[in-house]
Amino acid sequence: MKFVLLALTTAALASPALAHPVSSPGSWSFTLGGATDNRSKDASKTRGDPFVHGEVKWLSPDGLFYGGAGVETIESNGSDVEYQLNLGVRPTLAGVDLDLNIAHKWQADANPGADNKTLELTASVSRSIGPASARLLLQHSPEGAGATRAWTWVEARLGWDLAPNLSASTAVGRREQSANIDYTGWNAGVTYAVNDRLDLDLRWHDTDALAQGPQYAGALVAGLNVEF
Repeated sequence: MKFVLLALTTAALASPALAHPVSSPGSWSFTLGGATDNRSKDASKTRGDPFVHGEVKWLSPDGLFYGGAGVETIESNGSDVEYQLNLGVRPTLAGVDLDLNIAHKWQADANPGADNKTLELTASVSRSIGPASARLLLQHSPEGAGATRAWTWVEARLGWDLAPNLSASTAVGRREQSANIDYTGWNAGVTYAVNDRLDLDLRWHDTDALAQGPQYAGALVAGLNVEF
């Protein structure tokens, strides 16, 4: 049922883009995927259950601006589905890639009275030199979903191209939040590009907050993404 709902929703989101591929400025892409667990900031949003997601994205002709709409399955506040709208800009300065993004997320059919909406601000700085890559990510929300109030996530990521279609990466991050626990999370894994459209990912996620519940426990997560 979740997959059917997701497919119908993402098809509806993508239909305007697919209907006008020539007259619309910029380019459109559509991504559909899933994994054995929905991990965000190394904690589970599905309590260890599999999830599916979809997104339609617009990119300006010069590649500087982008926007999109997405949907994914979750298990939070009584909701099974989370939607999001986002806008961003990706300039390059002195060989360094910047990404500034603002996203509005909301959980459908959440428990009555639950805080089911959140606004997230993201800034990242990344650089690639040969097979190596590095990224520093900063995210902040003035009001999180559920009981969580303001929170901040800082993450450092390192990557390495092992082969033309195979890369490895590892990341460590720290989440500080009001009205909820603070924790450190990390992950490491490999990504294999089957072709230009299909990626497979195998990654271990873990945190130092194991006593806080199964959503913070370590897990090996396998996922795939296909882009149209």
